[in-house]
Amino acid sequence: MPIRVRGTRLTYRSLVVAASAALMTVLLSPAGAQGASPRESRPVYSYGNAVRESVWVDTGLDGDGNGKSDRVAVDIVRPREPAAQGRKIPVIMDASPYYSCCGRGNESQLKTYDSQGNPVQFPLHYDNYFVPRGYAFVAVDLAGTNRSDGCVDVGGRSDIQSAKAVIDWLNGRARGYTTRTGTERTGAGWSNGRTGMIGKSYDGTIANGVAATGVDGLRTIVPIGSISSWYDYYFAQGAPLYDSGPEWLSDYVESPEARARCAAVQQKLVDEAPRTGDRTKLWNERDYVKDARKVKASVFAVHGMQDLNVRTKHLGQWWDALADQGVERKIWLSQTGHVDPFDYRRAEWVDTLHRWFDHYLLGYDNGIDREPMADIERHPDQWSTEKVWPPRTTEVTTVRPGTGTAPGVGTLTRRPARPGATETFTDDPKQSETDWAADLERTTGAKAGFLTAPLAHDLRLAGSSKVTVTATPTTATAHLSAVLVDVGPDTIRDYAASGEGITTLTDRTCWGASTAGDSSCFKATEARTTTVDRTVFSRGWADLGTYASADKGRPLTPGKRYTITVDLAASDHVVPAGHRLALIVAGTDKDLIDPPDSTPTPTLTLDLARTSAKLPFVGGAAAFVRATAGPVPATATPRVSRPEGVAPPRPAHRIPGGSRS
Repeated sequence: MPIRVRGTRLTYRSLVVAASAALMTVLLSPAGAQGASPRESRPVYSYGNAVRESVWVDTGLDGDGNGKSDRVAVDIVRPREPAAQGRKIPVIMDASPYYSCCGRGNESQLKTYDSQGNPVQFPLHYDNYFVPRGYAFVAVDLAGTNRSDGCVDVGGRSDIQSAKAVIDWLNGRARGYTTRTGTERTGAGWSNGRTGMIGKSYDGTIANGVAATGVDGLRTIVPIGSISSWYDYYFAQGAPLYDSGPEWLSDYVESPEARARCAAVQQKLVDEAPRTGDRTKLWNERDYVKDARKVKASVFAVHGMQDLNVRTKHLGQWWDALADQGVERKIWLSQTGHVDPFDYRRAEWVDTLHRWFDHYLLGYDNGIDREPMADIERHPDQWSTEKVWPPRTTEVTTVRPGTGTAPGVGTLTRRPARPGATETFTDDPKQSETDWAADLERTTGAKAGFLTAPLAHDLRLAGSSKVTVTATPTTATAHLSAVLVDVGPDTIRDYAASGEGITTLTDRTCWGASTAGDSSCFKATEARTTTVDRTVFSRGWADLGTYASADKGRPLTPGKRYTITVDLAASDHVVPAGHRLALIVAGTDKDLIDPPDSTPTPTLTLDLARTSAKLPFVGGAAAFVRATAGPVPATATPRVSRPEGVAPPRPAHRIPGGSRS
């Protein structure tokens, strides 16, 4: 009987011929194919008959202080056939603290084991899809989690060494054992040492940290919604983002037995991460950006531009540091929140990831390194590409706020404000950026807003922005927020709703081979959208007390003027013709930063002549002038005034990528 595969009518004979040709391709590659270089790995190996094993790798650390070197558990699934043929294969690795406590992926999958402790289920699709194509998949339990020794130190030396030691073992530079406590050694003779790390959030953060060590053998990383500096996960220029520190996260993800033996590490996380927001040695150890010069691996970075868990400041500063070092890189930017691309662009993601790993781990010349660098979601499920990101024509341009016809509703132009011009607001911890945006065109006491005229042409911002604020506080402590708003109607992904821009369906799609204990089939999703009249697309926060040093805050003198520059998160957003671009400066952004410890609440007076924003316009100052010069074309989308938008931000996350994220 003829069989149809992807619209092609195949006979039994043609299937045999095709399978034989595919098998010969695999047998000849990547260890030196004769003739034409292959361009795509094929699923010719048995997933059901794959080797599933556990190894414990010595990290060389004694994090729990028991006098013994810690071993981390490494669960491996790899095709059986290459080793029998004398061929070595590359590794795709996901090192995570979540394999037993919280789960991975949209369905919160956990590792499972049979009665002898052998691995059965590997979360996510990486094993199902890539093992039949000649890759090993390695799932590492970070120290202090699941079946590993040691303690969780939240992005510190122990976390990073958990994964780095495994790469060393894969390359013959570290010791591995067949059991957690035994003495029988085992090697990775089946591996060629080439490793690619991948993961969302905490997992991808570990990939960033390991890449920043410069370890040999790590060829590429794919960090998804990942942290680049742990200080910036817990603080924004001194302003606390959460009501607890890293000790809470450590306690949450640690195994029960680790929790019992890791009190000293927990206490260190408390003592060396003060809630004052001061930078300490602990935070410097967990800053991977400063070590970008050591990165040898290529980087495929993925982030939701509305991610309010791991905010896009992490992406922007990491991306810029990698660019300065000339690191090979690629980027996807979606309209979602903290969501894996497998759940918003599944088919394209699997195909792109496949070609990425084929190129950087198998050495296939498939052209992915010559394709456009950036994929950017402009509207739900509508994507554009960019040869480089940010575009080469992007220039940072200074725009300035000015007074308008009503208090708190000012202008945003290239012209400096007149000397002595001011705006005043009082911090209201019950209001969020959503409330401020809804009231942009009305005088309110909690914010100062500044708007351009309706745009005559589209205006695109791509990259990271900065807002320099000169303010006089009435109290000894004060927090500042600065947000950029697209004022005009649109349909966007509903990033503030449950799912953060996606809806999970009941039907499933399958990606690779399955076994009885490990299915390759996952629930499908679709975009969850909402119609809005304004969109906050970039934001940043700071404690005004860090005006003199980002490393240490200091008390303010009421009535004294201070100047501080607030870093805004990276974004890529087009403000369409007919809309207006707005800047809001306010105090506490409810559920996104904590309020200052001050009674009464601070009132701040802005010196507009000494306040400005540096924004990355594609086309630079000329593009801004052209867009704001008018007149607005008749075809432009009309501006509306109904105060509608997404729901207010939900209470702040404390778990980067866990089941509660």
